[in-house]
Amino acid sequence: MNWHLSNRFDPRALPLADRHYNRQKPGTPQFVPPGRCLVLLTEDAGALWVTSWPFAEYTKHAWAGAWVNSLFRRESGHLASELILQAVAATMWRWPDIPELGMITFVNAAKVESENPGYCYEMAGFKRVGFSRGGLLTYQMLPDEMPEPEAPMAQALV
Repeated sequence: MNWHLSNRFDPRALPLADRHYNRQKPGTPQFVPPGRCLVLLTEDAGALWVTSWPFAEYTKHAWAGAWVNSLFRRESGHLASELILQAVAATMWRWPDIPELGMITFVNAAKVESENPGYCYEMAGFKRVGFSRGGLLTYQMLPDEMPEPEAPMAQALV
């Protein structure tokens, strides 16, 4: 397990969050949407993951109730697909009652520096299931495709 528990105000994670393409207000101390969340950071602060679990009644996409990987940024040598699988396992550890729709993520192909946007999610077992209303690629991992739950490491010391 490469992930350590973090939080939505972690100053070590802020630079990574600020460099993510969906960041709305770079520099503000909080970088996670409101609501339930799991924030993970590698020990070297080279990768950041956020699982959000918005309440279905406040969700405007077709996968209401699913966990949402709302931020994944990797600037370290860790293999992206391995980090993704570990983050899913840590999310399952945090919330053992897995939503029926599992986990989704949205990828903005125009803003990802890759010739094959979403490929790391596919290598981790996510399936491409369409597009969001805004045209973002949508990937999903259903509960029966998920790894075994695994606890992240304790919060890394600054």
